[in-house]
Amino acid sequence: MDKKKRVIFIDTNVFIVDLRYKNDANFSANRTFLNFMAKSGDGITSIINVLEVCGILSFNLNDQQLQELFYYLPVKYSVDVLPSHNLSAPFPASTVNDLMEILKKKASLGDASIASLVNRSLPERSLFISWDARHFKDLLTSEALTPREFMARQR
Repeated sequence: MDKKKRVIFIDTNVFIVDLRYKNDANFSANRTFLNFMAKSGDGITSIINVLEVCGILSFNLNDQQLQELFYYLPVKYSVDVLPSHNLSAPFPASTVNDLMEILKKKASLGDASIASLVNRSLPERSLFISWDARHFKDLLTSEALTPREFMARQR
């Protein structure tokens, strides 16, 4: 990844709202954001997030549908996957110390894993977009915004 290019990192819950919760109060703002990101080509997520989406939806999918979701998600949303979108790729690792430092700031292991990957992989000017942006504000070196806050800045 080009460390000078600004990227927009998209968290799991943005995809889940679009895929699962069409009646959610944030659905329209979420869809507007995802459409904007698809056109810009600046969106990125992580393999951790792709696997989180797969895990959340796995209870309602058969094996083939789950496999298709894994491969289809980055294509559907026109996002790159950090560090790789390959079933045989190693899972991104952090040191236990790195994770502990984030956990001390009151984070779940999943959030700490994502924050660690984002902090060590994204350029400085990048943005982290999540409906739980407030949970990430003190965990990231990047600025955390909701999709609605991000879109308000685009006007």
